[in-house]
Amino acid sequence: MRVPSTELQNNFGRYLKFAEAGEEIIVTKNGRDAARLVRIEPSDSVVREHAYSYRPKSEWVTYEEYLNLVEQSEQRYELIDGVLYNLASPSYAHQEAVSELLARFRQWFKGKPCVPLTSPFDVTLKKAEDNICVVQPDLLVICDRENIDEQGKYHGVPALVVEVLSTSTSGKDLTKKTELYMVCGVKEYWVVDPKSRTVTVYVFGQGDIADYVVYSKDDEVRSVTFEGLGVPLAELFELKSGQRSP
Repeated sequence: MRVPSTELQNNFGRYLKFAEAGEEIIVTKNGRDAARLVRIEPSDSVVREHAYSYRPKSEWVTYEEYLNLVEQSEQRYELIDGVLYNLASPSYAHQEAVSELLARFRQWFKGKPCVPLTSPFDVTLKKAEDNICVVQPDLLVICDRENIDEQGKYHGVPALVVEVLSTSTSGKDLTKKTELYMVCGVKEYWVVDPKSRTVTVYVFGQGDIADYVVYSKDDEVRSVTFEGLGVPLAELFELKSGQRSP
């Protein structure tokens, strides 16, 4: 992102938040690159997985600031409870699981009113008036297509969300996103773990976890919200080459 020096001076706090999230800020002067604002933490910590129970407003990234960032950046971000998360590229095992699930979901939902979609696709969820979050689930099912506006932006709440764990995102998926989906009205949440070859299905109700089931080995994952929707784990975690995922 390139920012004129006067703009940086007038809004330094905003651009410091962006730099902390992993965005490279190039400072320009008289139309030329003059300096660079980057985070000084180790490069292997691109994804911010830590969050604080209390965040001063000076550190809180607002929804408006998030929109300003994504309009200018080529990177993908999520915003949860005022924290920006830089979305790293997923692994092969991650994408294999997403692809297998999408193929099965598309077949099952064909001709039905609900539709499955994959990331990147923004889902905006309001936890409070001053806490608007934006996430990009690996897979989601929406049954309220009337909440897609003329620009193709979705403003509803998915009925079912799937997140496939990876090393860089597991902490966020298991904590921050579980709470977000639960509080904001998602009915069902699947957490897929390629490493342990398990799937945990959470059923939410009235802002709490109504039930959950952990599927493993030769189980078939079954949806509670959509009766008849199921995926055998033996097929979900098997690579196309016939070798099991690592």
